[in-house]
Amino acid sequence: MKEESQKVTAAVITLHGGLRVILPDSPYQMWVAGELHDYLHIPHDGTRIEIIDGELVVSPAPRFRHNAVILQIIETLANRRNADPSYRWRCIHSNELGFVAEENGYIPDLIVMDAEIWQGAWDLNPTHLVTDQAEIVIEVTSPATAKWDRPPTGKQTGKGKWCGYARAEIPYYLLIDLDPSVSRISLYSIPDQASGAYLHQESWSLGETITLPDPIEIEIPTEDWKPWD
Repeated sequence: MKEESQKVTAAVITLHGGLRVILPDSPYQMWVAGELHDYLHIPHDGTRIEIIDGELVVSPAPRFRHNAVILQIIETLANRRNADPSYRWRCIHSNELGFVAEENGYIPDLIVMDAEIWQGAWDLNPTHLVTDQAEIVIEVTSPATAKWDRPPTGKQTGKGKWCGYARAEIPYYLLIDLDPSVSRISLYSIPDQASGAYLHQESWSLGETITLPDPIEIEIPTEDWKPWD
């Protein structure tokens, strides 16, 4: 399935191909309620639906290598916690990250949370998390979604997840760009809410070891990571 983008105007959306659909509620409220997949007949096969800057973005389920990169990060965090039970960072993936101040619905590839916040979510069992629960969000690019994950360029100023995460003041955003023309990993920090931008960046090439700073303090090897085909 190829990426589809649908523009949203109030409760009327224009689907890819020009078909107009009237929704019974706002797209964001239906996304929060988990109703958009069924209403738009989007298969529950790992296909993702997000609301990004007033657009519905539908993308296919990630491929094996994409998921394997995320699994390696999860294992690195788990190994650190097993070695040091006082290590306070946990993670969750495939869980929607809703916005409070903006009607966006993001699904990051991985969310790193403080153990106490993680425990609170475990106890409450919410459908969605909110942005102030995240210490780090991690995205791995794929051909269908890379443009939403990267810092904006040109006329896209202020658009996309990079800006949304900064406006939400999520402390860190780790972007793993597997595009063969990029092949780079960037850690963004010091979010500025007013400008919707991260003010600091550290970068690594594929094959180098990622060093996440205090308070996360882990090293993630990337020697086996490869660009997408």
